[in-house]
Amino acid sequence: MPRNGYAHLVHDYYVSRFRDLAEERQARLTAVRTRRQALAYQEQVQEAIHRAFAPLPRRTPLAARSTGVLEDRQCRVEKVLFESRPGCLVTGHLYLPRTGDGPFPGVLGTCGHSEAGKLEPRYQEFCRRLAAAGFAVFLYDPLSQGERDQYWGQRQREGISGCCQAHNMMGKQLELVGEWFGSWRAWDGIRALDYLLSRPEVDPDRIGLTGNSGGGTMSTWLWAVDPRFTMAAPSCFVTTFLANLENELPADCEQYPPGVVGAGLELADFLIAGAPKPVLLLGQRYDFFDRRGLRQAHDEVARFYGVLGADRERCGLFIGPEPHGFSRHNQEAMAAFFAAHAGLQPPRPLAHPEILTAEAAQVTRRGSTVAAGAIPVPRLIAERAAALQAQRGRPTGIRLCRRLAELLALPERGTPPHYRVLRPTRVAGSTCARYAVETEREVRAILHKRLTSPERAGTLDVEPRVILGLPHLAAEADLAEDQHLIGQAPLYCLDVRGLGESLPDDGGGDFFHPYGMDYMLHGQALLLGESYLGRRVHDLLAVLDLFEREGAQRIDLYGRGQGAIIALCAAVLDRRIRSLTLKNAPLSWQAWTEVPVVAWPAANGLRGVLRYLDLPDLYRTLGPRVRVTAPWGPDLKPLTGVRLQQALAAAGLKASLICREPVSRRRGSGGSRR
Repeated sequence: MPRNGYAHLVHDYYVSRFRDLAEERQARLTAVRTRRQALAYQEQVQEAIHRAFAPLPRRTPLAARSTGVLEDRQCRVEKVLFESRPGCLVTGHLYLPRTGDGPFPGVLGTCGHSEAGKLEPRYQEFCRRLAAAGFAVFLYDPLSQGERDQYWGQRQREGISGCCQAHNMMGKQLELVGEWFGSWRAWDGIRALDYLLSRPEVDPDRIGLTGNSGGGTMSTWLWAVDPRFTMAAPSCFVTTFLANLENELPADCEQYPPGVVGAGLELADFLIAGAPKPVLLLGQRYDFFDRRGLRQAHDEVARFYGVLGADRERCGLFIGPEPHGFSRHNQEAMAAFFAAHAGLQPPRPLAHPEILTAEAAQVTRRGSTVAAGAIPVPRLIAERAAALQAQRGRPTGIRLCRRLAELLALPERGTPPHYRVLRPTRVAGSTCARYAVETEREVRAILHKRLTSPERAGTLDVEPRVILGLPHLAAEADLAEDQHLIGQAPLYCLDVRGLGESLPDDGGGDFFHPYGMDYMLHGQALLLGESYLGRRVHDLLAVLDLFEREGAQRIDLYGRGQGAIIALCAAVLDRRIRSLTLKNAPLSWQAWTEVPVVAWPAANGLRGVLRYLDLPDLYRTLGPRVRVTAPWGPDLKPLTGVRLQQALAAAGLKASLICREPVSRRRGSGGSRR
């Protein structure tokens, strides 16, 4: 492992920013004292939430059909198939009471992150409890759960081995086309509600919404975006964004609604968006979703209901005695709450709910919507990316630079940054000076300089010509192993935030893990409406400001892997970079949408970038200033031979962009080379 003495640097930076925003929000919320003020606050919340979920597609025919009915002593279960968007099939079960004259109050059930989807026993249980109490309940499969595996038939499952990893893979690709996986998930729920309301057995004026964990997420989101629900009970999800961040709790990509924290919102605001309709917040005593945040959210929502003049019983709180999960206690509390607000008798305990077997309960013949003719989401993403490519043309010049800067969401830079002189270290037999460059608030980019005179390690003396390397993962590793760098002297190498010495502490885990800290920190940037990649580019540009102040007249960059993307973006924006050599760089972001699995971490992309530009546009803008050696494909593996030629042709790039990796000089030989 590389040195990472600043492992909590980026995490603490985001905690500090989230706390500041939380204090500002608390002051605004506390100032709400009249109904008029409450309605104005609610309107602002709703606007911010709708921006996060945009764009939603237009409604198309559901083409709903029943594929079978199962009956037992407790309820009637109808197997349902419908289309939430063209080509996107959704499987679900409609639970109907065995007795009573309808129309029945309805409930939409949202599944948590279980591979079994609608067949998860505890999710079947809550549907049966509700049906026994007199509700019609529709429980549908989420994407890549139950019968909706979006990678059905694919043998290689690395990176998509479970539903959560599959969600994050699709989410990473959707970011590139300017969409959010949570919005896709919510749209399935909106169309599932459309189906539920189409049934004559259902009373549209009494519609509940519940789910646990990831289903608690969807219940919270749908409550805020669809006004047709009249009551809700999200379980084991609601806390605060700040608590999740402080507790180092990575979330699924659908749990990072873009821009909402930057707009001043907290999770409680998603419930406030539906006020003053009845809502019950469910949690567990030993849940990893912090119960302190759950209590805070409840107190804020209950106070808001009071300002609106609503009965505070409309905002309830129940915390079960168990770890994370939709336990019997939470199910019964939810069913009693819904019955009270739907005008039904208190539900009787259901001691032993019956459980359906997979084979009998399949909606599709082979247990797969893809096998039944659905278009997999990865293919829908590829089609969307291809349409954007055909529309955007080839941006150039100032227009391209401005758009890139907007996508990177670069903060303003003032005077050249302050730096600290750290203790030197030894790398591959050479002394390396180290400097902590304070690029933003608590953030420090760690600059390394290989020295020919070890006694100069206590100062920063910048030469007229600077050669600066951006590593794939860590400066010290590249300085010791990268053949392009070994012969260069004097040489600088930079660890921007979250790489090298500020690699986040994953407890010895894999930096590239789908739920690693790098992934989580990228999610915090999304919540703020910012770009984690953009902040890394900012670190580099701030260091260039420092070099210029200290006397640099020419700056040549070398970037490898992740560092190549950072260096490429910076070179397009900053003419001080005279030449750029990239190793293991990707040739296009478009290519990441054309394969089912992408190994590059999400932090290496830009949200919405393919609406406006792609990496080939950056390469063409730089022209002869840039050369690429040993480019990597979406799988983080070398593009060679026919595969390289195909990648160049697909990106519209000339073969002259690619050059051979130079043969290194012996270590310590001094001098510099291109």
